[in-house]
Amino acid sequence: MQNRWTKIAAIVAGWVFLGFVLTLELYFNNRAGSSMGRQVDFIELAIPQFGRAMMWAMMAPLILMLRARVPLGAGRWVGGVSFHFAMSFVVMATYYLGRMLAYGIFYGEPFADFWPSALNGFYGRNIIDMAYYWAVLAFGYSFEIYQRYKNEELRSAQLESRLVETELKALREQLRPHFLFNTMNTISVLVREGKNDEAVTLIARLSSLLRMSLDNTRVHEVTLQQEMDFLELYIEIQRARFSDRLQVDIAIEPAAMEARIPNLILQPLVENAILHGVAPKAGPGRVTVSGRIAEGQLHLEVKDDGPGLGDGTRRAKEGIGLSNTRERLAKIYGAHGHLSLRSEVGCGVSVQIILPCRT
Repeated sequence: MQNRWTKIAAIVAGWVFLGFVLTLELYFNNRAGSSMGRQVDFIELAIPQFGRAMMWAMMAPLILMLRARVPLGAGRWVGGVSFHFAMSFVVMATYYLGRMLAYGIFYGEPFADFWPSALNGFYGRNIIDMAYYWAVLAFGYSFEIYQRYKNEELRSAQLESRLVETELKALREQLRPHFLFNTMNTISVLVREGKNDEAVTLIARLSSLLRMSLDNTRVHEVTLQQEMDFLELYIEIQRARFSDRLQVDIAIEPAAMEARIPNLILQPLVENAILHGVAPKAGPGRVTVSGRIAEGQLHLEVKDDGPGLGDGTRRAKEGIGLSNTRERLAKIYGAHGHLSLRSEVGCGVSVQIILPCRT
């Protein structure tokens, strides 16, 4: 309701301002053209000019309705332009004659000279009323173009949101099959080896992980704390698979835990570090996940001590997980989101993400 009254006040103020401008223009023109010593009454000039502004304020809705009923492009433009040109002339002439009639009644002037006076004073300032008509038409088309732009912008945002949601869903579906297969295989091994307690614990962790994943199906953004809760369950399950060969270090500043990040942004990076950094090694491997806030930006890093990327070239070695993460960051943050990959042969891979810090 308050917004509605604000719009009404703004519209009224606009028309009042127009009447004031018209009055000022006529006032200074009369003063410049009058003889020395003649006083120009500002109020006397203001009454008809504010009346003109009021008339156009009342006529604007009718003109906008005519624009909608008969667009300028009707009849291959000839019909539409001709119609509105004729209507602008009719409206202007009606207002002009009505104003002269009101003057005659108000000042008691004889009507015998009405038509000669009307014809003599027709040209000149009265043509500006036709310009007002076309200005209202131009406003109507400008507002329509603006509305189309906003609607397209809204549809684009909705499409982008659905695209991010679809990609997140695809990421989850990509995670589940091989991860579930490997986890179930680990559980079966534990059962065959008689390690029932370990098997039950692993099933409970897998159940918690899947429940958390399903709860956040439509969530695009989570806190770093929520992401780490999910990641720790994932790491515990992977530890059961790799036993003592997998060591994961978490080094995240407490202040960074409340920062908001895209959902499931770290899990693919940790998965890559385990599968390509730890799994190929004969001995134990280490994955480090770190996070900090610096200069209003969130810095995240996932690092492993695996064999690296061979010759160190990023384009030839970057997998689907990193490519998807890079694309997600570009779509969400544009130039403000950055992912870099560093590798040294025999010393592992480091993936760094820099995001705007939002809490």
